[in-house]
Amino acid sequence: MKGGFIIKKTIIIGTIILILVSLLNNVSEEVIIPKSAIRFRVIANSNSTFDQNIKLKVRDNLQKQMNSVLKESDSIETSRNILKNNTLLFEENVNNTLKNLNVKQKVDVNYGMNYFPEKVYKGVTYKKGNYESLVVKLGEGKGDNWWCVLFPPLCLLEAEEDEAKEKVEYKFFVKELIDKYFK
Repeated sequence: MKGGFIIKKTIIIGTIILILVSLLNNVSEEVIIPKSAIRFRVIANSNSTFDQNIKLKVRDNLQKQMNSVLKESDSIETSRNILKNNTLLFEENVNNTLKNLNVKQKVDVNYGMNYFPEKVYKGVTYKKGNYESLVVKLGEGKGDNWWCVLFPPLCLLEAEEDEAKEKVEYKFFVKELIDKYFK
């Protein structure tokens, strides 16, 4: 009689623990990027393989330039000023990249509040909405986009990340950067 009671009690306690762990896991993954972060987004002309490859080349060149101009920034205000003051330089970079690739597409570089669709990355859901950002639209801007966070400097993380790292390590690093810059 006692053995049956102990087994039932163990099953109930185990179920409660699994439910709590599941709930806590979901809550911790919902929002990582603070609203006061600055994002960076490149939108391709279309979803053709050609246009998606162009987007990635534009991204790579801009990311190098942004890493260079933002490397000394230690505050969101400094990053804002650098981005606002260099928008034309970023546009020139994109135009030169396209010219070197013999691609003729309209380029729109915009710094301000811009719309981002929802994104799931390494098990973390980033909600859709309007965010402070630098957005580069190539051509019609009807293709898939790529984005990251310029401040805190998560683009540097993405540019250097090792694919073998676990999502837990990624979330810990993101939390560490946010704690450093926003607390």
